[in-house]
Amino acid sequence: MKSPFVQRLDTVTRNSMPVLLTFILVLVNFIPLQIPGLSQVVPVLPLMAIYHWAIYRPQLMPPLAVFLIGAFFDVLSGTPIGVNALVFLAVYGVVVFQQRFFVGKSFIVVWLGFGLIALGASVLSWILMSILATTLIDPRAVIFQLFLNFSFFPVLAWLFLYCQNTYLKLE
Repeated sequence: MKSPFVQRLDTVTRNSMPVLLTFILVLVNFIPLQIPGLSQVVPVLPLMAIYHWAIYRPQLMPPLAVFLIGAFFDVLSGTPIGVNALVFLAVYGVVVFQQRFFVGKSFIVVWLGFGLIALGASVLSWILMSILATTLIDPRAVIFQLFLNFSFFPVLAWLFLYCQNTYLKLE
């Protein structure tokens, strides 16, 4: 039998896993691979995590954590601070608002939903960056990144579902 302290520590650790995993994905996003131009089109891994946890466990991914994850992403990417924080919060808000639609649906519906959300996030990010740059930014990199986000989502969705089913007990 576990002591109350060990039980509490276990619960806190398990419940912080979605936020910690998302912060780790921010770091993974910026592993230098020495491929020219890759940083402009690499999939936005934390966006996928925020989408997943907003559907299945929004109580374990609070808005403050989403904001901090976005700000951390901004710092590492060199993006003006607040752009990705705002985009991630917008994604989180829309998904939490539509959570009842997604829960219990097939993976295809969740994946297509991610595609629409990622499209909206990409457009919002492109608009914000164009406004801050005071010029229209070439959208080709954004379009390619959107394609990569959509294509890579099933891999991370499997990881998130595995973590959710293995480490997070349903209350």
